[in-house]
Amino acid sequence: MAAVVAEAPSAENPPSGHQTAGAVPVHRVLRFELVKQFSPWRTRLLILICWLGPAIVVIGIDQQANLPSDTLFGRELHATAWAAPLVALGFSGTWGLPLITSLVAGDVFASEDRLGTWRHLLVAVRSHRRIFAAKALASLSVIVLLVAGLIASSLVGGLIAAGSHPLIGLDGHTLAAGDAAGRILLAWACALAPTLALAGIGLLGSVALGRSPMGLLLPVIVGLGMQVAQMLPLPVAVRLALPGYAFISWNGLFAEPEQLSPLLIGVAVSLIWAAAATALAYLLFVRRDFTNLTHDGSGRKALAMGALPLIGVFALCAGVIAGATGATGSGIDQAGLQRSLATEFAHLYRLQEQQLHRPPVTETQLQASASCVKAEGLSAQEGPGDDWRCTVSWHVPGAALTGQAIYQLDVTPNGRYIADGDGPKEVNGYFLVHTADGDVPNPLWQFDGNVDLLATP
Repeated sequence: MAAVVAEAPSAENPPSGHQTAGAVPVHRVLRFELVKQFSPWRTRLLILICWLGPAIVVIGIDQQANLPSDTLFGRELHATAWAAPLVALGFSGTWGLPLITSLVAGDVFASEDRLGTWRHLLVAVRSHRRIFAAKALASLSVIVLLVAGLIASSLVGGLIAAGSHPLIGLDGHTLAAGDAAGRILLAWACALAPTLALAGIGLLGSVALGRSPMGLLLPVIVGLGMQVAQMLPLPVAVRLALPGYAFISWNGLFAEPEQLSPLLIGVAVSLIWAAAATALAYLLFVRRDFTNLTHDGSGRKALAMGALPLIGVFALCAGVIAGATGATGSGIDQAGLQRSLATEFAHLYRLQEQQLHRPPVTETQLQASASCVKAEGLSAQEGPGDDWRCTVSWHVPGAALTGQAIYQLDVTPNGRYIADGDGPKEVNGYFLVHTADGDVPNPLWQFDGNVDLLATP
């Protein structure tokens, strides 16, 4: 049997004494690989979950009184359909997409090891390179199909549950339906970059570790590890050098002006990781000895040609980002937080005035400003934490008065903050606003915001 595999004809090792047969075209191998990808019940179940699950969950949440306010845009699920795809994106970046890449890309090569079908595939195709290209493209096709299902299902569920209404951005300005839809599609497109990075890591694990379960679990482990790292108080350069940051940086699309620098860096870093991991998987695959029918992967080779080069890519990206941006700290400072909070408060104050049917005002008239203190001024005035206390001041329209409102801020390491109103009651101390048309949610009571980690003073 080993002799049969050793003498299997291929583009790299044609059989001596015979006329060299041409390798099978990639499109034919790809069609065969797609059939294999869609045949298992596991893949069909995954497709069903991605195309139906988000809609069912969103409609179910709409029937509940409590909202997932700990998720970005979660508090807007009852208000507009456009919040649903963003909530789905936040959940998918943490759990869904790493799991999808594990089940698809993490098993595409290892399945041949488990079934012992390499000798048949090599004899039929006669090209290691075309086998790798077909398997990688088949995995990518399935992943894109599943991601499209997540987008479509969550949006349909949102339209059924809440209808198409304007979306409130992360700086308090209102996004019309068309604008919100365009930014949502762009946010999901950007999230494809870190998904490709995890898919490349899945291909690498599937090739390097063979039948070992670790190959299948590798994208999930790496994805969760990167999400945990984003929760730690790491320097900005280190944070952006991990492809997992692109699962978060899309929130900059929902501010005005858009916070594009972290997003573009995150996408570029993710694509670099994807290219590096896929290239390493390819090198391991074309150099593999297929005469060993009990191949279970080599831990030493996986470390030398898999983990260490990716660590080098991470270090290189961190160094380049630090040198190009000059970012060394957390990126969350007192000035940036005050600027963001004052801008968002001014936008939301105007919205509250509209709800109360009062004359319209402008940000110029309000002249809102914020003064924030961390830990009552007893520690450095920078960095994440739930001990930020801010006072927002503004000129009351139609009166020679200065209004003030208190907020408690919980700032996460990735720049997102939750502002919780602490009075006065008629401004931000109660979750409802009494209007002539009835009680409506108070936009100034609690809201999400975002600090640009690369903003320059």
